[in-house]
Amino acid sequence: MNATAQSAFDLAVSTSAPRRPLRVALLGFGTVGQSVARILAERPELRDRLQLTHVYNRSVSRKRVDWVDGDVNWSEDLAEIFASAPDIVVEVMGGVEPAFTVVKQAMEQGASIVTANKMLLAAHGRELLKLASDRGVQLRFEASVAGGVPLIHGVREGLAGDQLTGVAGILNGTCNYILSRMAATNEDITPVLADAQRLGYAEADPTADVDGHDAAAKLVVLAGIAFKRFVNSDAIPKGSIRAVSSADFCYARRLDATIRQISEIQARDDGFYAFVGPALVPNHSSFGRNEGANNVISIYGRYGGESAFSGAGAGGPATAVAVVSDLLALTHRLHAGSEEWQPGQIVAPPARPYYLRFVVKDRPGILATIAAALARQNVNLDAVLQEPGYPKDALPFVITVEACEEQALRAALEEIGKAEWHAEPPLALPMLL
Repeated sequence: MNATAQSAFDLAVSTSAPRRPLRVALLGFGTVGQSVARILAERPELRDRLQLTHVYNRSVSRKRVDWVDGDVNWSEDLAEIFASAPDIVVEVMGGVEPAFTVVKQAMEQGASIVTANKMLLAAHGRELLKLASDRGVQLRFEASVAGGVPLIHGVREGLAGDQLTGVAGILNGTCNYILSRMAATNEDITPVLADAQRLGYAEADPTADVDGHDAAAKLVVLAGIAFKRFVNSDAIPKGSIRAVSSADFCYARRLDATIRQISEIQARDDGFYAFVGPALVPNHSSFGRNEGANNVISIYGRYGGESAFSGAGAGGPATAVAVVSDLLALTHRLHAGSEEWQPGQIVAPPARPYYLRFVVKDRPGILATIAAALARQNVNLDAVLQEPGYPKDALPFVITVEACEEQALRAALEEIGKAEWHAEPPLALPMLL
């Protein structure tokens, strides 16, 4: 931060000098941006601490609303925003570019950043935190994971005294809505996903949600907060919920379990194990009980054990609460430029039990073939489940296996998958029981 900007910022937050409100430029006026502006407009008691001075958006004239203070400048020119020398830039445009270029320029100019953009942080979080440290500004991102749940603050402040060992949770509300509804109604994914899109839970292109990319980006942020390590989102194994069927929920109930999209990262001696994808979880667990679009996250520590956070994981108002909370924290000048993430290595997962679902064109010898292939990889069967009432040309059945190495299981499934009697590709889900 240059001397002039530093002096102005210090004057704004000093407890001994006359205070002026911090000047805030809001970049993006979509669902979240509008909710942030509404909170600032409807809470006059915040005006001596925060002053919204600019709103930026493409085609800004169609975004203009009369409930925003008349002194606020509306612009679609980023140069005008930077020329106003804001103290804080709120980035809620989304995506990696141009958000990265804009945020980087704002910090180089001396502005602190508040963002809800997990994709930006997953791609450039380490670089941006280093720049914030070098420039003496802050990069705050409570809204980037779990919406209105104060998760990042809880980990940073409430669990700072513990040695954290792992994070696991339901980080994507869209997938949780889809899977919890499938469990309740025995519908297949196609009509449920269509309804999720109609209700606004899922995008027109749901790939980022259902294939795990959204949750993986959030997991990168959580790894940085929990372990001060930056892991590559592309290196995190991801499983899609697209292959999960109503039959899988039927078999899961036989195991006193249900299916949820789980994101987890665990510290190991040689790096971090990470995973995003559908998994079997106990019905009575916090993950199994979590319904609708809510998020629930468990943080595991060496001394404190498990700490759980839950609440609304998406939506404009919930996310905006987290953004405004970050803005208010900046008025106290907390932890300026103090955090950096070092590189983290993704390693192989631990041995664990698996649920294997096959859909076959029934004939003699199928079970023997599967058992032999598993045995060749030293994978032990635990149980075989077959529900009645399914057609012989598309017969689903389930094999659960004892804890095994994922690499061995994948090798067995590759061999099994070559058989001509499959009606659908086999599905393997980890069992977190």
